[in-house]
Amino acid sequence: MSLQDANGLLDETNLALLRLLQADPRQPVSVLARHVGMSAPAVRERLTRLEEGGVIRGYRLDIDPKALGLPIAAVIRVRPLPGQLQRVAELAQKTANVTECLRITGEDCLLLKVHLAAIDDLDRVIDRFLAYGTTTTSIVQSAPVPLRMPPLPDGARNGRKRKSAR
Repeated sequence: MSLQDANGLLDETNLALLRLLQADPRQPVSVLARHVGMSAPAVRERLTRLEEGGVIRGYRLDIDPKALGLPIAAVIRVRPLPGQLQRVAELAQKTANVTECLRITGEDCLLLKVHLAAIDDLDRVIDRFLAYGTTTTSIVQSAPVPLRMPPLPDGARNGRKRKSAR
């Protein structure tokens, strides 16, 4: 991503704000303002522009599924029958145990992440999707890289593209 991306919203100050929010999204605007040397109203305006511009899509609460009695996580790849892709996506949206649904390339079209109370619950979830296609399921053992934000561009590059990590 270059600094011209996102309608010119990623200047040095906004990148600094995003880094601060990445570290702690609950920081008050007054604290953010102090860190970037601006007034709180000016920072609030910048955050609003980042939200309206689609850079900040929302603020999330990160709850451990195990604390909710959902210690089992699984990934289900779905290969919909012809004409059933939209129906599978809608079913995923309506299934409370599905916490993420990604449309992917390859033989399978959708990847679902589910959280369950017990392994026996997996059959119930999979069976709902089998009416519309085939599934391949993997149980998640651990998350060596937990969900995180994508890397922010380095503002000092003055608009040059970031080199991808190898």
